[in-house]
Amino acid sequence: MAKNIIILNGSPRKNGNTSALTAAFKKGAQEAGNKVTEFHLAQMKINGCIGCWRGGKDADHPCSQRDDMEKIYPLYKEADVVVLASPLYYWFISGFLKNAFDRLFAIAECDENYRNPKKASVLIMAAEGAGFEESEHWYDHLEKHIGWKSLGKILCGHVTQPGDTKDKQEVSEAYELGKSIK
Repeated sequence: MAKNIIILNGSPRKNGNTSALTAAFKKGAQEAGNKVTEFHLAQMKINGCIGCWRGGKDADHPCSQRDDMEKIYPLYKEADVVVLASPLYYWFISGFLKNAFDRLFAIAECDENYRNPKKASVLIMAAEGAGFEESEHWYDHLEKHIGWKSLGKILCGHVTQPGDTKDKQEVSEAYELGKSIK
């Protein structure tokens, strides 16, 4: 059965290395019959969470803030798989992805026990170096803390300039991971 997949792409470069990896993933996932929607978060107006605890009161507008998260929330609710994609910035995910991820808590606030919807997930990252440990640690705890099940990680190190992923095996791995989702 086809899956609904959303990609939250936290790279400011729409044609950068992170996007090359998500494009390969997306191609494989679509070839497997899945519906994939990618959000380029840097091109969207998404405020940081203000910790107001006023979310979850209105299912149509889960967060008290009104910004481009309202484009993401409906597809996030329906998604079977959430792909978290980001360049590595100071050993962690980008601020664009972190803001959007934090704001997903408004959906958990819609549940009287603050439960996050159960999703499968994928982590896709590109980096100048290869120090992914902090991001992996955070990602690995999503299953424990919010109940998401990891389908895999694509961590592509030693890429700096757009196009550096051209001959990297991680591009093929991203494609195959996408294609494996059925």
